[in-house]
Amino acid sequence: MTSVSSRTSVGSGLRPRRRVLSLGFTLVNTAMLWVTTGIAATALWATYRSPQVVILIVVATLVGSAIAIGGARFRWSSPLVLGATVGAYAVLGVPLAVPTRALYGVLPTGQGLLELFRGTALSWKQLLTITLPVGSYQTLLIPALVLVLGTVVIGLTVALRSRYGELGAVAPVVLFVVATMFGPGFASWPLAQALGLLAAVLLWMIWWRWYRRRESIRRLARALDAAGRPLETVADRGFVGPRTLLGAALLIAVAAAAGIGATTLLPPTGQRQVLRSAVEQPFNPRDYVSPLSGFRHYELPATADSTVLTVRGLPADGRIRIATLDSYDGIVYAVGSAAVTSDSGSFTRVPSTFDQSTMSGTAVHLDVTIGDYRGVWVPTIGKFESIEFTGRGATSLRDAFYYNNTSGTAAVLTPLRSGDAYSLDAIEPVQPAADDLGALRPGTATVPKIGTLPDNVASTLDDWVRGTTGAGNQLAEMISQLKKNGYVSHGVDPNQPGSRSGHAADRITELLTDQRMIGDQEQYAVTAALMARQLGFPARVVFGFAPTNIDPAGVTTVRGSDVSAWIEVNSARYGWVTIDPTPAIRPIPEELPQEPTRIARPQSPVQPPPDDQQTRNTQSPPDTTQDQTEPLEPWLVILFAVLTVLGWVVLGAAIVLAPFLAVIVAKVRRRRKRRREGTPLERISGGWREYEDSVIDRGFDPPIGATRTEVASAIGGMRPLVLAAITDRAVFSPTEPDDDDAENVWRSVRELVATLDDDRTRWQRIRAAVSLKSLGGYSVKKFFTR
Repeated sequence: MTSVSSRTSVGSGLRPRRRVLSLGFTLVNTAMLWVTTGIAATALWATYRSPQVVILIVVATLVGSAIAIGGARFRWSSPLVLGATVGAYAVLGVPLAVPTRALYGVLPTGQGLLELFRGTALSWKQLLTITLPVGSYQTLLIPALVLVLGTVVIGLTVALRSRYGELGAVAPVVLFVVATMFGPGFASWPLAQALGLLAAVLLWMIWWRWYRRRESIRRLARALDAAGRPLETVADRGFVGPRTLLGAALLIAVAAAAGIGATTLLPPTGQRQVLRSAVEQPFNPRDYVSPLSGFRHYELPATADSTVLTVRGLPADGRIRIATLDSYDGIVYAVGSAAVTSDSGSFTRVPSTFDQSTMSGTAVHLDVTIGDYRGVWVPTIGKFESIEFTGRGATSLRDAFYYNNTSGTAAVLTPLRSGDAYSLDAIEPVQPAADDLGALRPGTATVPKIGTLPDNVASTLDDWVRGTTGAGNQLAEMISQLKKNGYVSHGVDPNQPGSRSGHAADRITELLTDQRMIGDQEQYAVTAALMARQLGFPARVVFGFAPTNIDPAGVTTVRGSDVSAWIEVNSARYGWVTIDPTPAIRPIPEELPQEPTRIARPQSPVQPPPDDQQTRNTQSPPDTTQDQTEPLEPWLVILFAVLTVLGWVVLGAAIVLAPFLAVIVAKVRRRRKRRREGTPLERISGGWREYEDSVIDRGFDPPIGATRTEVASAIGGMRPLVLAAITDRAVFSPTEPDDDDAENVWRSVRELVATLDDDRTRWQRIRAAVSLKSLGGYSVKKFFTR
C-alpha cells in the first residue's frame, strides 16, 4: 500500500514528480470514496424513494471510479477524463435516468438522448417545483446522476492524482449538501447522516495523515542510508493513527451528544429552509377568479342542460370536486388568500403517482371526458392517487398538472377544453353517517382567519343553538335549522321569487335577515362554513358537481344543473367530513304583507344641562422641575462623545487583533515553559528549540531530519554553530549540565534572536512575531500537556 513520490529539480524550483500508483493506495482511496459517497447519497432517498435511484447510485459510482482510476493509471489529461465522463453519461444516462426511453431497458434511443441532454439543463428547476417523492418520473433522475457521477470522478481523481489527495473528500460533502438543498423541507435522518459522513471523512483524513507521515519517514530513511548514517534515528516512535483516531472518536461523540441533546431539549419548530422553500410555484390560485363566483353560470338556461362532463365509474353518492375554498375576506370565498398564507393555496407539480397509503377509504377509478366545461381546475374525486391524460394535448396537460393535497384540488396551467380526457385513481375517505354529526369534535386542521364576518351570522347562530350543548350537537342543530328555514331558488326561473347571486357579506346578511330565507348552494354553503367556524370547527367550502342521475355501472352525464356547493368540517376522528347544508327543494311560500310603519311624532329637543363651572378641577399641575437634570458642560459632552468613539474603536481593534495576540501569547507561554523545564538539560534543549523556532518564523525552512550543526550551518555565522555545539555537548555528554550552563544558553539565545531583527523592517518583525510556522510539528507537540 505504497506509492513513490520523489522530487526533481526543474529550473530553479522544485516540483513533485507524478505519483506512481500502487494497488493498496488505489484500493484505500477508492474504498473511502465509496463509503463517503454512499453516506452522502442517502440524502437523495427522501427526494426519490425509488429502487431506481439506488441502482443509479451504484452504477454511477462504479463507472465513475473506473474512469478516475483509468485516468490516474494512464495519466490522462483533464480534457480526456472529461470526455470519458461525458461519453459514459451519454451511454448510461438514458437507462439510468430516463428509463422509459431506453430500448430493452438498457440501450439509449434518439428520443432518450434528446430528453437526457435537455433535462441536464432543465430538470433541476423542475425538481424544485414538483411534489416529493418523484420516483423515476420523466427526467427528474438526471440531477441525481449528474451529482453522483460528477462527484465520484472528481473526488477520486483528486485523491489519486493531486498533491493534496485529502481534498477528494470535499466531493462527497458537496454531494450531500446539494442533495439536501434540492430535497424536502424535512429531514429523515439528520443526525445519522451528518455524523456518519463526518466520521467517514475524518477517517479518510486520518489515513492520509498516517500515509504522509510514513512516506516522509521512508524518504528520510533512504536519504540517510545513502549518506551512510544509521537508520534507527528516524524510527517512527509513535503511531499517529490510533491517537488521531481516538481524538476523532471523542470529537464525534461530543458532537453527537450535543446534537442529540439540542434537538431533544430544543426541537426545531418549523421546516428547514431548502431551495424549494424559496422557489415561487408557477401555478398561483390567486391569479384566477374564485370558481364559486361563477356558480350561477351553470344554472342559466343555455348551460343547465349542456353536458359538462362525461364520467365512467362514479360511485352512487359521488361528488365531483372542482376546487376547495378556505379563505373568506367578506367579498369572495377563494382558494388561499393574498393576505393570509394558506396551505391550500400552495400548488406543486406531482409525479405520476401520489402516496395516499395513510388514507383509509374506498378506491375509485374514473374515466373523465371534458364536455362544455372550461377552466384551469381539474374535476377530481376524493384524495388523488394518480392521473393519466389521454387524447389530444395529453403531453402538455401532463407537464402542466399541479395538485394540492391539503385541499384535494388539482389544476393545470393550460385550461381544459372540450375533448380532453383523463383517467383518475383516488381514495374516497371514510365518512360518518348523517346521524353521527352530533358525535363530532373539532379537529386540528389550520385554515386562514375570516377576513370579515357578515352581520347577523353570530346572532342568528346563537338563536339556533341556544340550549344545545356540545360542539357536534350544535353543528348538527345549525345544519338542521338551515334546512328547516331555508328555500332554494337560483333566481333564473321567472315563476320563483328572486334570489340574488353572490356570497359577499351583504348577501349572507340578506339571506339571514329577509322574511324568507331564499338562496341556493352558493349562499347556504358559505353561511354554513362561517357558522361552523364560529362553533370551533375548521371549515371550508367545496365547489363542484353532485349528479343525480349516476350510473355506477356505466357512463354518467354531468350537466350544468348538477352544479353544487357543500362544506367540509375537520373533525378529530374522521378528518374532513363532507356536509351538505342546502335545504331540500320545496315550494316557496308567499311573502307575508309588511305591517304599516308607524310614524312617531318628534319629541321636543331637551337642552343638555350647562356645565358646572364650580366643579372643574383647579388643581395646579405638579412641579416637575426638580426631576430635570442640569445640562452638562459642552466640553464634557464632547469628551464623552470622543471617549465613546474611542471605546468602539478599541473594541473593534481588539476583535480584529485577537487572533494575532493569541499567537503572541502562545509563543510567550511556550518560551516561558521551555525556560522553566525541570532539569538543566531540558532547559538547554528548549533554548535551542526556541532559537530554531525564531529562525523558522523569519522564513528559514530547515531540511528534514537535519542535525543542529546542519541547521546552524544553513543559517550561517559562527555564533549559531557555537550554540549548536554547546547544545550537542550537553545532550550527548555523560555528565549532567548545571544551572549556570542552562542560563548561559538562554542568554545566548536572547542575543542571537535579537540579532535576527537587526536588518529587518518593523513590518517584517511584526510578521515574524505573529507567524504560525513554528507553532506546528514537533516544537509544540507537548505544548498543551500538563
